[in-house]
Amino acid sequence: MTPAAALSRGLDELALELPVGATQRLLAYVTLLEKWNRTYNLTAIRNPLAMVSHHLLDSLAVCGELPAGALVDVGAGAGLPGIPIAIAQPHRKVTLNDANDKKGAFLRQAVMELGLTNASVYIGRVERWRPQPRFEIAICRGFASLAEFIAACRHLVAPGGTLAAMKGIYPAEELARLPQDCACRDVRKLHVPLLDAERHLVLCRA
Repeated sequence: MTPAAALSRGLDELALELPVGATQRLLAYVTLLEKWNRTYNLTAIRNPLAMVSHHLLDSLAVCGELPAGALVDVGAGAGLPGIPIAIAQPHRKVTLNDANDKKGAFLRQAVMELGLTNASVYIGRVERWRPQPRFEIAICRGFASLAEFIAACRHLVAPGGTLAAMKGIYPAEELARLPQDCACRDVRKLHVPLLDAERHLVLCRA
């Protein structure tokens, strides 16, 4: 199966309608990732077909679960899930954050080459960042434990906003260790096409 065929099949399974040109942009992002990966080691996944399931579809699976509003992808690394979300939802303002300069350079290049007018990049540690205005959503994929994510990122989110953590198996132990002042009862099981692994999205109100 080609990456294009895999993406088409995955989008059908997700019942996700993308704007005009989005599929081509997603595939161009995979090509860019593959190219930069040779030098910068952005992701352990080298195969473009695996990138479609493990990166694109994994990221796009959260689109229907997120509330509206400006989003920050914390510890975005190679731009996941932020870049696929920005491509799929051009009406949403997306900020990509990473503390690593090399990853930040890739993020800036990707935003420019893919023509993502709704996306911007902030390079720096989140603990010291005080964005104004704050975001409606902060999302992370493999950033840290739930408790660490909330402690590091809750100040990025406006009152009534959402902290969204992408996880693999149901994170029972992490949920049990959360502070009392953070409600993370909304845990949604995700279906990721072409991926034989559990995925969950934890939505927290800080």
